Amino acid sequence: MNVEHGQRRSRRAAAVVAVSVPVVRLVRLVRVVRVVPMAVMLGIGLWGLDREGMWRDEGVTFQVARRSVPEIWRLLWGVDAVHGLYYLLMHAVFAVHPGEVVLRLPSVLGATAAAGLVAALGARLARPRVGLWAGLLFAVTPMVGHYAQEGRSYALVTAGVAGATLLLVRRVWWAYGVVLGIACLLHELALLAACAHAVTLAADRAPRRVWFRWARAVLGVGIVLMPLVAVSRAQAGQVEWLTEPGWGTAERLLRGFVAGPTGVVFGACVLLMLVGLGAGRVTAVALPLMVLPPVLLVALSQVRPVYDDRYVLYALTGAPLLVAAGADRVAGLVTRDRPYGGRLLNHPLNHLIPLAGTLAISLAFLHHLPLHRQDRSPTHRPDNLASASAFAAQHLGPGDPVLFLPSIGRRAALAYPQGFRGAWDIALRQSGPRSGTLYGREVGAEELRRRLDSVDRVWVVAEPYALNSPWYPRNPTERAKLDIVGEEFRPLPAGRPAGPLRLYVRRPPAHQPADRHRARPTPATRPAPPPARPSPGPP
Repeated sequence: MNVEHGQRRSRRAAAVVAVSVPVVRLVRLVRVVRVVPMAVMLGIGLWGLDREGMWRDEGVTFQVARRSVPEIWRLLWGVDAVHGLYYLLMHAVFAVHPGEVVLRLPSVLGATAAAGLVAALGARLARPRVGLWAGLLFAVTPMVGHYAQEGRSYALVTAGVAGATLLLVRRVWWAYGVVLGIACLLHELALLAACAHAVTLAADRAPRRVWFRWARAVLGVGIVLMPLVAVSRAQAGQVEWLTEPGWGTAERLLRGFVAGPTGVVFGACVLLMLVGLGAGRVTAVALPLMVLPPVLLVALSQVRPVYDDRYVLYALTGAPLLVAAGADRVAGLVTRDRPYGGRLLNHPLNHLIPLAGTLAISLAFLHHLPLHRQDRSPTHRPDNLASASAFAAQHLGPGDPVLFLPSIGRRAALAYPQGFRGAWDIALRQSGPRSGTLYGREVGAEELRRRLDSVDRVWVVAEPYALNSPWYPRNPTERAKLDIVGEEFRPLPAGRPAGPLRLYVRRPPAHQPADRHRARPTPATRPAPPPARPSPGPP
């Protein structure tokens, strides 16, 4: 009896071991699925993060987030309410240490979290190798790397939407509402992801109780978001520069959404994406998320342009899931494995396929490595505020008058004030923090003319469109700047300093020789500028 009992115990122990070993392996694999893409994304995000120079939108984040909370709150009632939560978050971050690397670090962490969440989605909807590939594809996509290194909210919004999508799949409704709500408060257009989630529930034929819980969570998000929508609608003039998107928008966005925007890598990704359309649950989640937010925003922009690629960056999370699902189906044909079936550990090639897919993604990254390097160049962004400040530091002297045309040109002086320290901002009446504006309030047209009448030379910081196009502003002060500079001043002849700033000298009166000018007024005779808040310290 004792012998038989011992044999039964041995058989039970052997059965437990036989079951537990694959389970332990699978748990370890799931951990790898999440950790490896996050590590790769973190490395790509940190690579070249300290590039010299913020571009214009980063400069806005930098100067607004360093204001006090009451000053930020006052600003949001007049402008940039859509970024309010992000500015408050960055204010807390800058309380530790303000600087360019710290400015971009939350975006790096947001993209890193998003890579892990995409991997977790792939593993849950299909199997671990799909998650591994999807997370890695997300991490090496050049468009992701671009916004992972930008001091704006878009990478954090992407992480929020990816997290909300995972919670949707897991049916954790209270957390789904909280995470989606935070993503929408970071940028209200993230609410379009809820439309994609509705299509996912419809494709899954979700029961009525699931629909009810989802609707309740989305309704809660909508209620929280209503004040922000009301305020931001009144500030819609901020996006008047956007144009109506055309057919080229779809192609550009598709190329941005895949790991290789050009060449053979792009073609392979598109083919795998098409194969992945038959991947069941993956398609039900990934396809609406990838397609619906951009399509809805493009359709809305036919009435009133509000579309920009970065506003729907979170939709990119669907693309690598489809590509990875397509690669998994192709691999299943090679190993004759049932899609998402139970023979993951049986076929000898199944142990090598995840490694082969990872190697292919690595080759795709190497193929587009020049794009990643180019993106880390300070000259790749629309403008470099640091270079403008450095140029000003070389050529501006104490008390030199500077005219910003239009006032948004002041962003270089706000982001890097050391280059303009000591200069006279001749049009400024009240600083941005004191006035509750981004760039400060300027004097009226008559006062500006009086101030400019007292000088014979002025440094002009002009946007490219201000002096070289038929641009004619509505603001009287901006019109006065344009008229006075065009009629009463002329740029210095060639051979003198040219760059972000240009020196203009007063035209001589018609009855005087061309080389005769009035004496330059001294600071003692020049009208004193109004007292302004001391410039913040260097970044």
